[in-house]
Amino acid sequence: MMKSFLRLVGCCLIGVAIQASAVELKPDHPDVYPVKQGDTLWDISSAFLKDPWLWPELWHVNPQIENPHLIYPGDLIKLVYIDGQPALTVERGPRTITYKKGDAIKLTPQVRVQELDSVIPAIPLQHIQSFLVNNRVLTEDEINKSPYILAGDEQHIVMGLDDYMFGRGDWSEPHQAYGIYRKGPAYVDPQTKEVLGFAALDLGMARFENAEKDVARFKITASREDIRPGDRLIPTEERKVDSVFYPKSPEGEVSGQILHVFSGVRNVSQYDVVVLNLGDRDGISIGDVLAVFGKGETVRDRVTKELVKLPDQRRGILMVFRTFEKVSYGLILRAEAPLKVLDVVKNPN
Repeated sequence: MMKSFLRLVGCCLIGVAIQASAVELKPDHPDVYPVKQGDTLWDISSAFLKDPWLWPELWHVNPQIENPHLIYPGDLIKLVYIDGQPALTVERGPRTITYKKGDAIKLTPQVRVQELDSVIPAIPLQHIQSFLVNNRVLTEDEINKSPYILAGDEQHIVMGLDDYMFGRGDWSEPHQAYGIYRKGPAYVDPQTKEVLGFAALDLGMARFENAEKDVARFKITASREDIRPGDRLIPTEERKVDSVFYPKSPEGEVSGQILHVFSGVRNVSQYDVVVLNLGDRDGISIGDVLAVFGKGETVRDRVTKELVKLPDQRRGILMVFRTFEKVSYGLILRAEAPLKVLDVVKNPN
């Protein structure tokens, strides 16, 4: 997955410095930033810019650098000025050779040998990897029409890894592998009350063995929780998994709310994954950066005795990394104050 991510860095860093009048440098920005192990492009951008998602507008490719789109720990990111405009450029640390495991390596002075996975990513992928593949949002009809677990082998009611079980459904065109899901909470739009979908809670994987009429035998090949009769069997998705992200401003005006946080608590903090009431139909796309606004409280005007709602206050930033028809998943990249379910999300500027 990380190797696929390198395409992002290439896309984002190719080009020349452009006019950056709309890009605001932080007052305390460094002139030089040494890239450290564990850094992301978001971290580096946050050191220089008030709005980190605008970093591609400041990037200047140094023609003397081979593969300038790959950034490694030990490299130096420098702030320079070209025609009076700020730009970022990279100065290599000791020359880097990338290799695959098993390759024969000859070490020479001033050569730093690292695996390709040492290239820094744009965002901290470890927080979203499980959400890229396993979690799904389905309609109630899709859930109700899917095959379900009838019983475990020897009538077991709790099953796990390597257990056999029986499912009931239509096996006229069986798939080799099925995801095991449990119907989770409904995602309901807070304003319109429309049901936007249901969380399909990922429990594990099962391999189809054989079938007789509408009953099929399966072997559980992966288990993340206890599996029980009534849980659903849904064919694994055949889709491109997006592991390449380019943080950007939305193309149009966006306004929505946080519906759910996967950490299991109501309060939301940095690197939490949240569900938004915005999806493909709303024009939201992968990589969109949104500002999170805490809802302003209602207070009583002590002079007029009226109730007055205070303005919403910007408290954080998130990036959309997976979309469905009516909802999407976002990663909180910055939380300047406590965030909550039902907080508003809007264009960042």
